Amino acid sequence: MRLSDVATIKTNFPEAHFWLVRRGSAKACGQPTREFNPEHIGVRVERIDLLLPDYLYYVFHYIHSTGQWEPKATGSLSLVNIRVSDVKQITLVPQ
Repeated sequence: MRLSDVATIKTNFPEAHFWLVRRGSAKACGQPTREFNPEHIGVRVERIDLLLPDYLYYVFHYIHSTGQWEPKATGSLSLVNIRVSDVKQITLVPQ
């Protein structure tokens, strides 16, 4: 199951539960935040019976803190970005 199966993920999404920094330094990309910015990637969990938004927020903190976004960041300058499709393709393994 992919994250896009249980959540809506897109930019300029003020109704999202939280957002991911889409553009910035390689260290900043993918950092979750609770503050809306139209440039950030918004994540809204639609299947709350399967996945809690606050839990997913902290999972994204873990993903960011372990540097898993840095290899996916694209760009040739110091300003890089992650793609919405990279977030949508995150695989979920139900337990």
